[in-house]
Amino acid sequence: MAAESFTMPTYFIVLLFITRLISTLQGIKTSKPQPAVEPPLLDNYHHHRHFPAGTLRTDPTAVSAAATDYGHIVHRRPAAVLHPSSVDDIVKLVNLAYDYNVVHNHNNNSTSAGLTVAARGRSHSVRGQAMAAANGVVVDMMRLRSARFDKNVNVVVSSKPPGPYADVGGEALWIDVLEAALRHGVAPVSWTDYLYLTVGGTLSNAGISGQTFRHGPQISNVHEMDVVTGTGKLVTCSPSTNADLFYAVLGGLGQFGIITRARIALRPAPEKVRWVRMLYSDFSAFTSDQERLITVHASRKQEHDTSEDRNRNHGGGLLDLELDYLEGSVMVDRGGPPSHWRSSFFPTSDAPRIVSLVAQHRVIYCLELAINSYTNHHHHHLDTELERLLQGLSYVPGFAHSKDVSYVDFLDRVRGGELELQSRGLWEVPHPWLNLFVPKSRIAEFDSGVFKDIVLRRNVTTGPVLVYPMNRNKWDERTSAVIPAAAAEEEDVFYTVGFLHSSGHEGWEEVEEQNREIVEFCEGRGMGVKQYLAHYATTEEWARHFGPKWTRFRHRKSEFDPMKMLSPGQRIFN
Repeated sequence: MAAESFTMPTYFIVLLFITRLISTLQGIKTSKPQPAVEPPLLDNYHHHRHFPAGTLRTDPTAVSAAATDYGHIVHRRPAAVLHPSSVDDIVKLVNLAYDYNVVHNHNNNSTSAGLTVAARGRSHSVRGQAMAAANGVVVDMMRLRSARFDKNVNVVVSSKPPGPYADVGGEALWIDVLEAALRHGVAPVSWTDYLYLTVGGTLSNAGISGQTFRHGPQISNVHEMDVVTGTGKLVTCSPSTNADLFYAVLGGLGQFGIITRARIALRPAPEKVRWVRMLYSDFSAFTSDQERLITVHASRKQEHDTSEDRNRNHGGGLLDLELDYLEGSVMVDRGGPPSHWRSSFFPTSDAPRIVSLVAQHRVIYCLELAINSYTNHHHHHLDTELERLLQGLSYVPGFAHSKDVSYVDFLDRVRGGELELQSRGLWEVPHPWLNLFVPKSRIAEFDSGVFKDIVLRRNVTTGPVLVYPMNRNKWDERTSAVIPAAAAEEEDVFYTVGFLHSSGHEGWEEVEEQNREIVEFCEGRGMGVKQYLAHYATTEEWARHFGPKWTRFRHRKSEFDPMKMLSPGQRIFN
């Protein structure tokens, strides 16, 4: 699909509108919220055939909605918000912005974009990553989802390579993909814990959850994409076609293009899940069990993941279990009953024992597993197989609990908590999250220095704290995603640690102070930690973050977004 060219008179009308709009907004000196400015020539712009009336919004409602995100910490008002009804609207906007920046940079002898563009999905970023400032336009991908909701997921079930897949709009939510795929008896292989995120959003970061150890992040399970690059071209890319763009965009933080379609790998969907949680008081035992489990179960070949093979292999032994999900978390003594999403999994009768265990050890750990079940015959053998599995683990005796749930209920497990928090007015609050990737060789040091020192001493941690391992060989080095360097050749595992804080509107600064102390501790010890969903203030900090990938990252930026106008909220080149 090629973008249409503007006729010359129309081009200058639109260009004049954008120039006047930016000039007006740049004249505002205060950081206080301002009334939306009605730009000149708006009527001419709206009534042109390229952009239907109402497509570009500058009214206070649209602009204010795009000025915040899930983090509720950063607030930036854009110049305008695009409500696209088609991919073509996005192509035309990016073409317009590109042409404007060519002129702007030439006239001002500048290398910084005069007009920026930011794609916004569910805006689940926490540091303004999906925002644009006063010289930018935000593309509201949820409007595109509404416009083509009935055709943004197309499932193809085939036994030929690459197997079943779904062609999915970048604006689609993962819950959309799940519901559409299940109607064909299939599902994606890799998930995030929360399904109400856009496909384009998670693929621009990595997309991780408890399945990552086995299947890799979501960016490792994409066959093909359509991308609107920073030059206004709509390009189809894959490992064999326009491969450099393909790998740049995956994990590329929106710097190289806007994902409008992704071809996602699928496989047969389980019917049920055996969901298991166990408590540990010893961190070494906790991490050793996690590493053993992900090493054994990730070794299963994916080509054996068919229902026929599972029916044949129901007889017993560790490898007969399809352990498809593993996560861990931390529970910290805060002087009261544990207000923890994983502690609520256990029967209420166990609450006093859990409180006593937390009080005794100050910090305890929860290992969470999910075992897929595809047929009633396979499900019948789960009890025996699970018993064998648990016999080899070193959790605290008496603190293991399991239950059977549907596959959908397991994947959508966070939604109930979200709705409850919304009903209590606790969802739209600051979320000063900190997400880190920690080398396996330094995770014990992280436990003693962070969990058992900084976190206990400050006593401000609210919300889940995740810690679980992933296999390095499931990540593709060609993508833009950054993981820790291996301290030794045999270090094939690293950990993700997520402090998923939520706070009152007045209390997030003390949590942010803890975040800074944690980062400074890791840097001071030379631990080689990398931030996931990173946020930095300078290009120099980003260069250190990308490390050996920085030169390639800059080169790709010059090729696919030479005006440096895409995704300015990441603050990498702006």
